[in-house]
Amino acid sequence: MSQKPNDPVARATAAWGDEIPDWVVVLAEACRLAGSQSAVARRLEYSATTVSQILSKTYLGDVGRVEQMVRGALMAETVVCPMLGDVARNVCLDWQAKPYSPTSSHRVAMFRACRDGCPNSRISTKEV
Repeated sequence: MSQKPNDPVARATAAWGDEIPDWVVVLAEACRLAGSQSAVARRLEYSATTVSQILSKTYLGDVGRVEQMVRGALMAETVVCPMLGDVARNVCLDWQAKPYSPTSSHRVAMFRACRDGCPNSRISTKEV
């Protein structure tokens, strides 16, 4: 496949060099296949700007969270949730990000489980 001037794989490789992480390669390839960063960004629940900044290695936000979203949504990696069993990493992160809402007993239980010593939780104990 010939590379276009704005080929996301070429851009990511140029920015990251020999140390390009596997998940960035997968992200760049997904952008190439989708034909746009916006489509991939929507799938990851991020903006196209964030995807662009990750590819160009200029993102100043939580790169670890973006990595986990990519690993779950695009690489089919899972974690074992104490409440749900095997779930995609990005689904786990989505549950962690939900604010408290007593709309159902399941939602309350998930909120508590994500904050009560879950080994997959990225929530700081200061936020609890």
